[in-house]
Amino acid sequence: MAERNDRLAGEISHVAEFARAVLDERHEAREVALRVSRKIIQACAASIRAVHREEFADAERLADEAKAHLAEGETAVIDHPDLRYAGYYSDAAKEYAEARITLALVRGDSLPLPEDIGVDVAPYLNGLAEAASELRRRLLDLLRRGDLDESEELLTAMDEVYTRLVTMDYPDAVSGGLRRRTDALRAVLERTRGDVTITALQRRLQDAIESHAPPS
Repeated sequence: MAERNDRLAGEISHVAEFARAVLDERHEAREVALRVSRKIIQACAASIRAVHREEFADAERLADEAKAHLAEGETAVIDHPDLRYAGYYSDAAKEYAEARITLALVRGDSLPLPEDIGVDVAPYLNGLAEAASELRRRLLDLLRRGDLDESEELLTAMDEVYTRLVTMDYPDAVSGGLRRRTDALRAVLERTRGDVTITALQRRLQDAIESHAPPS
């Protein structure tokens, strides 16, 4: 009996030490993922603000900072898929996609693909939805400047994004909540369409008045 108890105690001790090592490694990876996720989100928010100020060099630099943090996080969670697909880490990847896409859409660059920026499809699509919503702010700035043509181009881009995303009818567990963000984009799109329409009608009315004004 004593021999059996000694053997059992040794086996339990071995399992406990093995489990402790595994959990220590997972805990350390989680701490890294949490830390870099916060840094990614902060850098991406600053990048998008720089885009709206037309400080594109700063926006690019901040997006590159976020990319470096994302790479650090990927290294940390490579052996822990449960952490890689945790909500906080997916949100950080989504923010990075949003920053890159917003910069491309505003600057008129080619749209980066998921493999170009190193994020999975679900965070990418959610980032695309939020980037399209971000275009409203840019578009309103252009309307205030009187640039109706570029405003209409951005409205077309917003509409194209919505038209494609609304067909992605998948459960949230697969799409990462894309349906909710697509619904939010629809509301932003309709408000923005109304703003552009009113501005265009005002422009036409003003042009008509000026064309019929008597010469001074």
